[in-house]
Amino acid sequence: MTTRKLRVSAIVSGVLATARAVNGLSFEIPSSVPANASAQIDAAPVGLSFEFFAFPEYFEQLSLTDGCLGVLADAYGTSPPIRIGGTTQDRATYNASLSSAVSYTVASPDDAPETLTFGDSFMDIAASYSGSVTIGFNRRLDNINNTIAAAKVATSTINNLYAIELGNEPNFFTSSDPIADGKSWTAAADAVSQVAWQSSVGTALDKTAIIQAGVFFGLGSYEVTNLVGEEEDTDATQYVRSFCHHYYPYSASTADLDGLMSHEAIVEGVTAFQSQVSAAHDLDKDFVMGETNSATGGGGGISPTFGAGLWILDYAMQAVILGIKQLYFHQGTIGNCPYCWWDETVNAPFFGAYTAALALGGAARVAQLDSGDSRVAAYAIYDSSGAPTRVLLYNSEYYTSGTRSSVNISLSGLPSTTVSAKRLTGDAATTTVGAGAITIGGQAFANGTCALQGTAEAETTTVQSGQATFTVQESEALLIYL
Repeated sequence: MTTRKLRVSAIVSGVLATARAVNGLSFEIPSSVPANASAQIDAAPVGLSFEFFAFPEYFEQLSLTDGCLGVLADAYGTSPPIRIGGTTQDRATYNASLSSAVSYTVASPDDAPETLTFGDSFMDIAASYSGSVTIGFNRRLDNINNTIAAAKVATSTINNLYAIELGNEPNFFTSSDPIADGKSWTAAADAVSQVAWQSSVGTALDKTAIIQAGVFFGLGSYEVTNLVGEEEDTDATQYVRSFCHHYYPYSASTADLDGLMSHEAIVEGVTAFQSQVSAAHDLDKDFVMGETNSATGGGGGISPTFGAGLWILDYAMQAVILGIKQLYFHQGTIGNCPYCWWDETVNAPFFGAYTAALALGGAARVAQLDSGDSRVAAYAIYDSSGAPTRVLLYNSEYYTSGTRSSVNISLSGLPSTTVSAKRLTGDAATTTVGAGAITIGGQAFANGTCALQGTAEAETTTVQSGQATFTVQESEALLIYL
């Protein structure tokens, strides 16, 4: 991944930590939105991406899906967005005569199909969801008429349709794929193909602002900046609603939990997409992280851990500050998916996603208070009137066992005489559900329903002269309500 300088220079000096005391850090909460804050954030920035072939099973056979999506909706005040796509969207052919939602054959339940078909009831399931839906169709097989036929059903059926993707991660297309027609597949060739398909599909649907373009894995020659520079023009971009990349910090074989949850590394990883976000915004289009999670291939050993949940929380904050509208965390093959938020149980990463929803729900703007070059993160969250309403503190020091250190963080500029807080904590960064305790505000999620269970714990702190001190242990976060 491309390495860029941290956004230290973008942080307003008056918002930085004023001193690093022996026992901790000090931050002043600006009474109004500071210059380094995000633009207006989306109502539900953290969403989910469902692997195409598995989508019907998630919604029709996995009981936790409705419950956990509902828990997130309660925290946000609106349903989180979903995206339906992934590798198998580029193996899928629409069949209007198919009575089932999807049809495929696999040797093992842990496998993803090499080919599949889907029918109208696939779109009916998507239409039943109350939040916005992005759906991806095939481009790799070079059957544009089939994709247009599917897109027509999607646009007429899914009332909350946000966008349609045309192909998934074209970085990995090869000359042997039908779309390449035996020729070398390059970023330039992909740009020509994307724009031609955008025009054909948009014209056939008689709709503008309907395509989510890019759909690139990571950074390199396949980038939004290059797509825009190579081919996109006023005529083509009328069909584009948003641009997107996919981001996985690690592969399953190189996964490093300490590195994943490091605040410094999270800042650097997100900042690397600055030029892509700017390229989309220059065209007055949204930029989303259309598919993301901790490690590729369904995740590695780091993915089902509490530390991965802490990564989600800090990553979401950095993303909205950068101007990323939404992040879609991928949910893959059920039963073979370490990074999935739920299967038969509610998994550890969901705790981070839920805390992000608590932090960002009903918020308007977010400002980073720290300088981005340490293991401690601090964010001020503002409402639509410009008043600070919450502060999020995160100690990303990696804790596994033994003596657990903590940092004392002094906040000044607090607007009330007392504040309450919810603590996101676990036995260790490496803790997984069922192997140790993980709680948010003293509560955990019930298997089967995803409902919060246990006694809620709100920590109350007295504020004196606008100042109070909070203790955050290693591998822990604290959400403070002002």
